[in-house]
Amino acid sequence: MFKRLATAVLTAALIAGLGACGRGADAPENGPNHTAGNGSSGSGSSAGQSRPDAAATADASVFGLLDATRHRAAVTTRATRPRTTKKCTTVTRRVRHSTSSGSGSKRRTRTWYSTEHSRTCKRVRSGTETYTRVLRPERWCVSLDDAGGNAKRDDVWYQVSRTTYHTAIGTDRHARLRFTPEHDGC
Repeated sequence: MFKRLATAVLTAALIAGLGACGRGADAPENGPNHTAGNGSSGSGSSAGQSRPDAAATADASVFGLLDATRHRAAVTTRATRPRTTKKCTTVTRRVRHSTSSGSGSKRRTRTWYSTEHSRTCKRVRSGTETYTRVLRPERWCVSLDDAGGNAKRDDVWYQVSRTTYHTAIGTDRHARLRFTPEHDGC
């Protein structure tokens, strides 16, 4: 029992020490009891943090002020490729069946034949076909100022989905946007 109590005390002291050490350069400007927007003040490492919580960082969303939008149309060209068709062959086979009944000198064997059909197919080359080859896929892009709340990060481009792009078009310039990008840059 003494061992469990000592372990619990040591763990509590370690957590308190790490909580105090974690309030370095990222501590809020208004002191250790600054409210984090939820109306409660407290001490330790969980109150007044300027970092987003784990759930907000897990979804990888970005935010900032809308600067510009850009739609890049797909670039395609006509190309040819080998055309393949399915060629099937039917094979017939005569199969022998037999059954026996009785025993000893009264044993009788009955035999009959049937025809089984089987079909095998394979793809064979048969000329060429013309198709539309995509050289660059269609892209929808949004540029943010103050990306991530950092005033020095302006004109940061993100590739987004079509619905996010249309949402950005429908909002005013320098309106605050939050979305999950598909890729960085555009």
